[in-house]
Amino acid sequence: MALEAQEWPTLSWSWWVEDVLADADLGDVDKTDSPASIVLAFDGDKSRLPARARMMFDLAKALTGEEPPYATLVYAWATSTPLESVVHNPRSDRIRKIVIESGNTHTRQWRDHRRNIVEDYRRAFGEDPGPLLGVALMTDTDNTRSAVRAWYGPVRLERSALQYPAGPRESANVAVSNSRSPANR
Repeated sequence: MALEAQEWPTLSWSWWVEDVLADADLGDVDKTDSPASIVLAFDGDKSRLPARARMMFDLAKALTGEEPPYATLVYAWATSTPLESVVHNPRSDRIRKIVIESGNTHTRQWRDHRRNIVEDYRRAFGEDPGPLLGVALMTDTDNTRSAVRAWYGPVRLERSALQYPAGPRESANVAVSNSRSPANR
Protein backbone atom coordinates (compact mmCIF):
# COMPACT_ATOMS: atom_id res chain seq x y z
CA MET A 1 0.00 0.00 0.00
CA ALA A 2 1.35 3.43 -0.92
CA LEU A 3 -1.31 6.11 -1.24
CA GLU A 4 -0.74 9.84 -1.50
CA ALA A 5 -2.31 11.16 1.70
CA GLN A 6 -3.39 14.39 0.00
CA GLU A 7 -5.44 12.34 -2.50
CA TRP A 8 -6.97 10.12 0.21
CA PRO A 9 -7.28 12.53 3.18
CA THR A 10 -10.37 11.22 4.95
CA LEU A 11 -10.20 8.24 7.28
CA SER A 12 -13.34 6.88 8.92
CA TRP A 13 -13.85 3.98 11.31
CA SER A 14 -15.87 2.76 14.23
CA TRP A 15 -14.83 1.03 17.41
CA TRP A 16 -16.34 -0.42 20.58
CA VAL A 17 -14.33 -0.63 23.81
CA GLU A 18 -15.35 -2.62 26.86
CA ASP A 19 -13.43 -0.46 29.35
CA VAL A 20 -10.44 1.84 29.61
CA LEU A 21 -7.15 0.72 31.11
CA ALA A 22 -7.03 2.09 34.66
CA ASP A 23 -3.25 2.44 34.86
CA ALA A 24 -2.53 3.49 31.26
CA ASP A 25 -0.89 6.82 30.38
CA LEU A 26 0.01 7.52 26.74
CA GLY A 27 2.88 9.80 27.79
CA ASP A 28 4.53 7.43 30.28
CA VAL A 29 7.05 4.98 28.77
CA ASP A 30 6.03 2.27 31.25
CA LYS A 31 2.25 2.74 30.82
CA THR A 32 1.73 3.72 27.17
CA ASP A 33 -1.22 1.40 26.42
CA SER A 34 -4.59 2.01 24.82
CA PRO A 35 -7.73 -0.15 24.56
CA ALA A 36 -8.19 0.90 20.92
CA SER A 37 -5.96 2.59 18.34
CA ILE A 38 -5.81 3.16 14.61
CA VAL A 39 -2.18 3.30 13.45
CA LEU A 40 -1.09 5.05 10.22
CA ALA A 41 2.43 4.58 8.83
CA PHE A 42 3.86 7.23 6.49
CA ASP A 43 6.89 7.41 4.25
CA GLY A 44 9.12 10.46 4.08
CA ASP A 45 12.63 11.76 3.52
CA LYS A 46 14.64 10.11 6.29
CA SER A 47 17.75 12.10 5.34
CA ARG A 48 16.03 15.17 6.87
CA LEU A 49 15.89 13.53 10.29
CA PRO A 50 18.42 14.25 13.03
CA ALA A 51 21.41 11.88 13.20
CA ARG A 52 20.06 10.18 16.35
CA ALA A 53 16.75 9.34 14.67
CA ARG A 54 18.53 7.98 11.58
CA MET A 55 20.73 5.79 13.82
CA MET A 56 17.63 4.47 15.61
CA PHE A 57 16.07 3.65 12.22
CA ASP A 58 19.24 1.81 11.20
CA LEU A 59 19.22 -0.14 14.47
CA ALA A 60 15.54 -1.06 14.07
CA LYS A 61 16.21 -2.30 10.53
CA ALA A 62 19.23 -4.32 11.71
CA LEU A 63 17.20 -5.95 14.50
CA THR A 64 13.98 -6.61 12.59
CA GLY A 65 15.08 -6.78 8.97
CA GLU A 66 12.49 -4.15 8.08
CA GLU A 67 12.79 -0.41 7.74
CA PRO A 68 10.49 1.50 10.10
CA PRO A 69 8.15 4.11 8.64
CA TYR A 70 9.30 7.72 8.51
CA ALA A 71 6.43 8.72 10.81
CA THR A 72 3.55 7.02 12.59
CA LEU A 73 0.31 8.78 13.47
CA VAL A 74 -1.94 7.01 15.97
CA TYR A 75 -5.57 7.78 16.79
CA ALA A 76 -5.97 6.53 20.36
CA TRP A 77 -8.53 5.96 23.10
CA ALA A 78 -6.92 7.21 26.31
CA THR A 79 -7.69 6.69 29.98
CA SER A 80 -7.62 10.35 31.05
CA THR A 81 -5.61 12.41 28.53
CA PRO A 82 -7.72 15.33 27.22
CA LEU A 83 -9.44 14.95 23.85
CA GLU A 84 -7.49 16.19 20.82
CA SER A 85 -4.20 16.12 22.74
CA VAL A 86 -1.14 15.29 20.65
CA VAL A 87 1.07 12.94 22.67
CA HIS A 88 4.69 12.31 21.67
CA ASN A 89 5.61 8.68 22.13
CA PRO A 90 8.18 8.43 24.92
CA ARG A 91 10.23 5.87 22.95
CA SER A 92 10.32 7.57 19.55
CA ASP A 93 9.78 11.13 18.43
CA ARG A 94 8.56 9.72 15.08
CA ILE A 95 5.38 8.40 16.69
CA ARG A 96 2.63 10.83 17.68
CA LYS A 97 -0.77 9.99 19.12
CA ILE A 98 -3.94 12.07 18.86
CA VAL A 99 -6.49 11.34 21.56
CA ILE A 100 -9.89 10.73 19.94
CA GLU A 101 -11.67 9.24 22.95
CA SER A 102 -10.83 9.53 26.63
CA GLY A 103 -12.27 7.95 29.73
CA ASN A 104 -15.26 5.68 30.27
CA THR A 105 -18.03 8.00 29.04
CA HIS A 106 -18.42 6.20 25.71
CA THR A 107 -17.31 2.68 26.59
CA ARG A 108 -19.62 -0.22 25.71
CA GLN A 109 -21.09 1.64 22.75
CA TRP A 110 -20.13 1.93 19.11
CA ARG A 111 -18.33 5.18 18.31
CA ASP A 112 -17.97 6.44 14.74
CA HIS A 113 -15.05 8.68 13.77
CA ARG A 114 -14.04 10.63 10.69
CA ARG A 115 -10.68 12.42 10.48
CA ASN A 116 -8.65 14.40 7.97
CA ILE A 117 -5.30 12.60 8.16
CA VAL A 118 -3.44 15.36 6.30
CA GLU A 119 -4.55 18.05 8.75
CA ASP A 120 -3.92 15.79 11.75
CA TYR A 121 -0.46 14.85 10.47
CA ARG A 122 0.43 18.53 10.02
CA ARG A 123 -0.77 19.29 13.54
CA ALA A 124 1.19 16.38 15.02
CA PHE A 125 4.43 16.66 13.03
CA GLY A 126 4.47 20.24 11.70
CA GLU A 127 4.95 19.17 8.06
CA ASP A 128 3.03 17.63 5.18
CA PRO A 129 2.71 13.84 5.18
CA GLY A 130 4.41 11.60 2.67
CA PRO A 131 2.69 8.58 1.16
CA LEU A 132 0.55 6.46 3.47
CA LEU A 133 2.22 3.04 3.71
CA GLY A 134 -0.10 1.16 6.01
CA VAL A 135 -3.04 1.15 8.38
CA ALA A 136 -3.29 -1.08 11.44
CA LEU A 137 -5.69 -1.70 14.31
CA MET A 138 -4.22 -2.14 17.75
CA THR A 139 -5.44 -2.99 21.22
CA ASP A 140 -2.37 -2.59 23.42
CA THR A 141 -2.12 -3.75 27.06
CA ASP A 142 1.42 -5.10 27.45
CA ASN A 143 2.89 -2.27 29.53
CA THR A 144 0.04 -2.18 32.06
CA ARG A 145 -0.25 -5.99 32.04
CA SER A 146 -4.00 -5.69 31.83
CA ALA A 147 -6.70 -7.10 29.58
CA VAL A 148 -9.48 -5.42 27.63
CA ARG A 149 -11.77 -6.22 24.71
CA ALA A 150 -12.26 -3.92 21.75
CA TRP A 151 -13.97 -4.37 18.39
CA TYR A 152 -13.38 -2.42 15.22
CA GLY A 153 -15.85 -1.72 12.45
CA PRO A 154 -14.88 -1.04 8.84
CA VAL A 155 -11.95 1.29 8.27
CA ARG A 156 -12.27 3.41 5.15
CA LEU A 157 -10.09 5.92 3.29
CA GLU A 158 -11.87 8.39 1.03
CA ARG A 159 -10.51 10.25 -1.95
CA SER A 160 -10.67 14.04 -1.73
CA ALA A 161 -13.83 15.53 -3.26
CA LEU A 162 -11.90 18.76 -3.85
CA GLN A 163 -9.44 17.05 -6.18
CA TYR A 164 -12.10 15.06 -8.02
CA PRO A 165 -15.24 17.25 -8.06
CA ALA A 166 -16.74 15.93 -11.31
CA GLY A 167 -17.08 12.29 -10.34
CA PRO A 168 -18.44 10.36 -7.40
CA ARG A 169 -16.38 10.25 -4.26
CA GLU A 170 -14.17 7.18 -4.27
CA SER A 171 -13.34 5.13 -1.22
CA ALA A 172 -11.24 2.15 -0.32
CA ASN A 173 -11.73 -0.31 2.50
CA VAL A 174 -8.36 -0.80 4.13
CA ALA A 175 -9.35 -3.26 6.84
CA VAL A 176 -12.32 -5.33 7.89
CA SER A 177 -13.65 -5.96 11.35
CA ASN A 178 -14.14 -9.15 13.26
CA SER A 179 -17.77 -10.15 12.68
CA ARG A 180 -18.11 -11.43 16.25
CA SER A 181 -18.52 -7.94 17.66
CA PRO A 182 -21.03 -6.64 20.19
CA ALA A 183 -24.51 -6.88 18.67
CA ASN A 184 -22.82 -8.16 15.46
CA ARG A 185 -22.65 -4.65 14.11
